[in-house]
Amino acid sequence: MNLPRFGGAIDERFLEHRRRSTSLGGVIGGVLAVVLFEYRYYVDHRRSWDLLAVAVTIIGVKLAALAWYRLRD
Repeated sequence: MNLPRFGGAIDERFLEHRRRSTSLGGVIGGVLAVVLFEYRYYVDHRRSWDLLAVAVTIIGVKLAALAWYRLRD
């Protein structure tokens, strides 16, 4: 898939690498948010609801996209 507007600079490999890196970044961000929430909960004995909200949002979006693509294919 070459996009004519970009003069052949963008091809399937570029788009696949971008997709994979974005997915990996989202997963690692979600795991980091969960780990920080648990650290603050167990070590500092306080709940950080903003980190939990970020983690739940990342996980929810990832699962919703997974379901959407599974149902559409």
